Amino acid sequence: MITTPTPVALAVALLLAAPAAVWAQSAPAATAADADKTLKTVTVNASADASAQGLSPSYAGGQVARGGRAGILGTRDNMETPFSITAYTNELIQDKQARSVGEVLQNDPSVRVARGFGNFQESYYIRGFILNSDDVAYNGLYSLLPRQYIATELFERVEVLRGASAFLTGANPGGGGIGGAINLLPKRAPNEPLTRLTVGTGSGGYGTVAADIARRFGPDNATGVRVNAAVRDGGTAIDDEKNKLGLLAVGLDWHSRDVRLSGDIGFQDNRLKQTRTNVTLTSATVPAAPDASQNFAQPWSYSNERDVFGTLRGEWDINPGLTAWAAYGLRRGKEANSLANLTVSNASTGAASTYRFDNTRKDRVDTGELGLRGKLRTGSVGHEWVLAASQFEAEKDNAFAFDFANQLATNLFTPRQYALPAFSAGAGYGGSLASPNLTGRTRMTSFAIGDTLSLLEDRLLVTLGARQQQLKVETFAYGTAAPQAGYDQSRTSPAAGLVWKAGKQFSVYANYIEGLTQGDTAPATAGGQPVNNVGQALAPYVSKQKEIGLKYDGGRLGGGIALFSTTKPRAFVDASRIFQSGGKDEHTGVELSLQGEAMRGLRVLGGATWLDAKQKTTGAATTDGKRVIGVPRFQATFGVEWDVPGVPGLALDGRLLHTGSSYADAANTLNVPGWTRLDLGVRYLTEISGRAVTFRLRMENATDRNYWASVGGYPGSGYLVVGGPRAVGLSASVDF
Repeated sequence: MITTPTPVALAVALLLAAPAAVWAQSAPAATAADADKTLKTVTVNASADASAQGLSPSYAGGQVARGGRAGILGTRDNMETPFSITAYTNELIQDKQARSVGEVLQNDPSVRVARGFGNFQESYYIRGFILNSDDVAYNGLYSLLPRQYIATELFERVEVLRGASAFLTGANPGGGGIGGAINLLPKRAPNEPLTRLTVGTGSGGYGTVAADIARRFGPDNATGVRVNAAVRDGGTAIDDEKNKLGLLAVGLDWHSRDVRLSGDIGFQDNRLKQTRTNVTLTSATVPAAPDASQNFAQPWSYSNERDVFGTLRGEWDINPGLTAWAAYGLRRGKEANSLANLTVSNASTGAASTYRFDNTRKDRVDTGELGLRGKLRTGSVGHEWVLAASQFEAEKDNAFAFDFANQLATNLFTPRQYALPAFSAGAGYGGSLASPNLTGRTRMTSFAIGDTLSLLEDRLLVTLGARQQQLKVETFAYGTAAPQAGYDQSRTSPAAGLVWKAGKQFSVYANYIEGLTQGDTAPATAGGQPVNNVGQALAPYVSKQKEIGLKYDGGRLGGGIALFSTTKPRAFVDASRIFQSGGKDEHTGVELSLQGEAMRGLRVLGGATWLDAKQKTTGAATTDGKRVIGVPRFQATFGVEWDVPGVPGLALDGRLLHTGSSYADAANTLNVPGWTRLDLGVRYLTEISGRAVTFRLRMENATDRNYWASVGGYPGSGYLVVGGPRAVGLSASVDF
């Protein structure tokens, strides 16, 4: 059990005391020169992935980086890669008071945050395809971070690689990754000592305390240590919701002239109580969104998750043109929850029902990678070649109990609460909740080779590569662990890309690349009804992507446009309640992006995405040619941050998010209205008693709009999630 100090009292005391201190020292802090000196950003130069390249430099405005990791190709400048990559910096994470990966990705116009199947897991729609949070990579390796929720104190940057990526990153073990990949970079000790304490509070009376401490030691400061610890506890802007989180992470790095090593170990304990659930529809129409602050969750519902994880990386420069690397990671996780998701049967009255559904789970993940990367020239042609091999193994122990026969009547608009019901005689069980057994094992091995050729005085870059992958998926019966259906298949995934540097400010690029992911696993229920082949894994999905685009870098302001088309096999539950694959989804779209400084003191970040996502060759007239569940035709995000003239250290920001309408069923009879949300923030950086202090105030959903924030989050399912109400967050960070 986590012991929580009194973060609310600390936050309130500091925030109330600050104004007097600010005024008392206003004279020395008022000049622009002093402000520039005081507000200087600490830069992390140590490499998270033990590479000689280190972190990609921040772009003008500091909200994104100039490039990011393109899988086994390493860190690349955006203008020199034939893929679309955005890396969001820790500066943006702090200034937006983002507490999870999903809150960071609210800034991305090609990503929308949803919720995973049946619980409170974050999911991400990238180019309209679903990626679950347990498919996020950590320092280049999959599935090492907590499955349900990843706190921002654990990472330095969030990198989004849009589009299929089997050659670059390998097959995604959880079935996602077709629309893109997410990689989180861990924190490293900066060149200067860092001791930062952050306290905060906000709507619902929650409190948070976080410490970020880093030092470098030894000759040439070759050894670095960075420790992050955080505690959060309290309510949310939603009535009666509770959240408690404890976190500790240690990052280490060391380098000599030719060798670089890094390692991380972390612990996260996340506990949710009476968190508002998903909403499934059996009604013929979509109900209006309920009051955003109202909670229809049952008081006994909860979800607990505890994880320990770690990584090791090393890189050795064998000679100036040849580098070898190795990496290993593991995670051990435990989960338990008691859920009561809502099923609405009458959209007009809000009449609904719920039932108890308990789960327990244990995870064991081990993964690693080996590689060689080199440079050479053959005549006038330059080569940056790479060879890599990877292995991944994950085992999961699962058990569940659901009491579908014991329905509890309630209402979406006027919820009814019950005491914890005992399981009835008609309840269904899968194993023992107290001792879940092995139900699934995934093993993947792969070998990749690639080369980027530099032609025409390095103005034309051509990338060619392929990855051969073996996917072995085994499923075992709940309760007995008897072997069930599985598969052992392999496939070679090719990739080709080119970049034409049309000038100092423009690059034209194109790519063809495939995706390979583990097939979906049949859930226990779909549409509020049991599935008859629960736990069965479908064969691997192969997706194919074609993309062309134009990138612009004006030095202070950058952007781009991309046109893409991606196909993927799809899954559905048939009339006999069997979960199976059939047909395909085809997503064709256009992306616009913009980032940087439009003028001195005015920073912009955002863009727009147009998507035509349709179901093809489904074999049913009711679904063929219809739009994919949960994918809007248009979505956009645009943020502006402004340094107030004449008040050094004061900045105001606003962010507008828009998501168009989408459908909650494959036949497109349930239309869910689109929504627009306004977020506002203010930041003030100053000096108090010689210490740099940053105050941040943020308001999300400033107009307090009621809306359905997402549709679906699991293939073939169209459940809804209510958007959060107006929420205010207040924090203060002090650098000692």
